[in-house]
Amino acid sequence: MSAASAGTASVQAKSPKGAGPFSYFERMVAWRYLRSKRKETVISVIASISFIGIMLGVATLIIVMAVMNGFRAELLTRILGINGHLIMQPVDTPLEDYEAVAARIAGVPGVKLAMPLIEGQIFASGQIGPGTGALVKGIRGDDLAKIKLVADNIKYGSIVGFDGSEGVAIGTRMADNLGLSLGDTISLISPDGDVTPLGTTPRVKAYPVVAIFEIGMSEYDASIIFMPFAEAQLYFNQEGKAQTIEIYADNPDGIDTLKPLVEAAAQRPLYLADWRQRNQTFFSALQVERNVMFMILTLIVLVAALNIISGLIMLVKDKGGDIAILRTMGASSGSVMRIFLMTGAAIGVTGTLAGVLLGVVVCLNVESIRQFFSWLSGTTIFNPELYFLSQLPAIMDFRETVSVILMALVLSFLATLFPAWRAAKLDPVEALRYE
Repeated sequence: MSAASAGTASVQAKSPKGAGPFSYFERMVAWRYLRSKRKETVISVIASISFIGIMLGVATLIIVMAVMNGFRAELLTRILGINGHLIMQPVDTPLEDYEAVAARIAGVPGVKLAMPLIEGQIFASGQIGPGTGALVKGIRGDDLAKIKLVADNIKYGSIVGFDGSEGVAIGTRMADNLGLSLGDTISLISPDGDVTPLGTTPRVKAYPVVAIFEIGMSEYDASIIFMPFAEAQLYFNQEGKAQTIEIYADNPDGIDTLKPLVEAAAQRPLYLADWRQRNQTFFSALQVERNVMFMILTLIVLVAALNIISGLIMLVKDKGGDIAILRTMGASSGSVMRIFLMTGAAIGVTGTLAGVLLGVVVCLNVESIRQFFSWLSGTTIFNPELYFLSQLPAIMDFRETVSVILMALVLSFLATLFPAWRAAKLDPVEALRYE
């Protein structure tokens, strides 16, 4: 075989590898177009803006959704941690057999705790301030010790021997607002007092503060007072009976399967209200806000994708002569299309990955970042009085994060289709005529 024939055979053997889809040649040209020269500064700036836009859009989406997930989870934990998952109220006769009913319900599989309760709205006053409205919960000491959200967050004092203390437990924010500390007395005023010939007189009584707790949810820390059950019976004229029985379930989401079992164990007519019914409006509003925020923030990624389109169209127009030369040298229209697809996709992919990295870093350090900016600005960012929680939570959901990544990648890919198709359809003769 001659040397010429051997050379031809060698070229034929190598050409399929180099000329295949997304070959080294196509990747090299796409990478070359991503690197700017001095005369191509405008195109480079648009590509950089597109990259930054996608990065910030993806990061913002991940951070906001994580914060909203954390906000919902923390609120749910605190709401369900201090309020029963299922509330039982009598509908015919007063709940005088509350101990026996609570014991039967506590034996139902799936029930973690069943406790008799007395509740009442009162006005509380302390050492300073005009006073505040509050909710008194009359509860047995053993039951209060089982509510871990309270028992594990006692800042001052103790709830040991709570039944015989003749005192109350209040939240830290209420203590601060009323100028109270451990051992001070808090005055409680109830409109449902003693009945006299002149009408019902308000009941006023002072109780020592035996414990101060901090749940971390400002509304509860500022408005809930725990009182011994027997004392609450006397204060609210409920001697010998309970108003409700609060039931805590092992699985709050499976409360529907628990309802018929509780009704059977109660052995009396009753009304049951679960935590979803009592907080439906609140959590529905959170879900609507979450969905709207996702749609609004998606527009950031969409705008960045539109920047990719404008940048690639300008690149195609600027590289018209280069495209024509590539076509005359044997490059197919598909090869040209893939070159510009890779050019635009590279911006979208790198921007998305950078956005994910930035979002994860911020989510892992969101509370430290909040504290830093609060210190820097001298103001309270994420005020607990407005947002209920004392800390800024962030919980990343894997499926949600993946959906954000896929959405950004799909938008970036779709943005490259039209400019790449336009480059592939460019007529080499027309392009070279005006060079």
